Amino acid sequence: MNGAIVVDIQGDFTQLMTGALAVPGSGLDYLHKINKAIDQIKGRGIPLWASQDWHPANHISFYTNHPGKIVFDKIVLQGKEQVLWPPHCVQGTSNAELLLYPHLFEAVVRKGQDYRFDSYSCFQDDGGQETELNGILKQGGIDHLIIFGIATDYCVLWTALDGLARGYKIGVIQNLCRGVDPATSAQALAEIKEKGAIIFEDLDTFLTNSGS
Repeated sequence: MNGAIVVDIQGDFTQLMTGALAVPGSGLDYLHKINKAIDQIKGRGIPLWASQDWHPANHISFYTNHPGKIVFDKIVLQGKEQVLWPPHCVQGTSNAELLLYPHLFEAVVRKGQDYRFDSYSCFQDDGGQETELNGILKQGGIDHLIIFGIATDYCVLWTALDGLARGYKIGVIQNLCRGVDPATSAQALAEIKEKGAIIFEDLDTFLTNSGS
C-alpha cells in the first residue's frame, strides 16, 4: 500500500517566510506546487504524513550553542560530522510551524526534539531514538513510501535512506524537493537511487507508473 510523507515544509526552510535556513526555490510558487500535489495524492486515496523539525533552543546543531563557532562550521559530535546551523524551527516559534494545514495529514511527526542529537531523518535521530513514524506506517499497512519536501540533500536524503533500511519501497518526487546546494542535492538523489529507491521526475510520472 502506498503512503506519502511531506518533509519539513516550515517557515524557517522557505523563502516565503524569509526563514533562517531558506532553501533556494522555496517561495510561493513552490508552496502552490506542494498543495496541488497533496490534493492529487489525497484524490487518489493515498494517505499522507508530514514531518516537522521541532528543536529546543539549546539544540546541539545551533552554532550559537558552541562558543567561538560560526554558522556552517563543521564539528565532530558522537563520532559524526555535524554542520552547525543557525537557530531554526525552535519549538513554539512562528517559523517552526508547518505552512500546510495539519488536517491534510494522518499525523504530523515531530523530529529533532532531543537537544543532544540532530535529526535529519523522519525515522530517527542521530542518537538512534525512533520517532513514531515507522510504527504508524507499519500499523497502516504501508510498504511503499513516496517522499518529497525540504531539503533534498539532508532531511529528504536521510528519510529515504532510513526508509529503505526499514524495508520500504521508496520513491522520491524530484521536482517537489528543494535542496540546500545543487551539487549535494544531485549527490543525494544519486545515493538514494543507488541504494534502491526510484527517483520520479514529477508526481504525474509516479501516479502513472504506480497505478494509483
